[in-house]
Amino acid sequence: MDVLIYLIPAALFLGLLGLGAFFWALKSGQFDDLDGAAERILMDDEDKPGTWFGIHPPCH
Repeated sequence: MDVLIYLIPAALFLGLLGLGAFFWALKSGQFDDLDGAAERILMDDEDKPGTWFGIHPPCH
């Protein structure tokens, strides 16, 4: 039973730490765009020839 003296404050501290992380994520905008990441993976970006390694095609 003596171990509860250490475990209860540790559990409260970890709970408060998790709650603080949640509010930090909420304030920093982590939950603003929930659908954007799911839709961006479905978008097919066409690879343009010659744009690899910073080489751009000649402009005409």
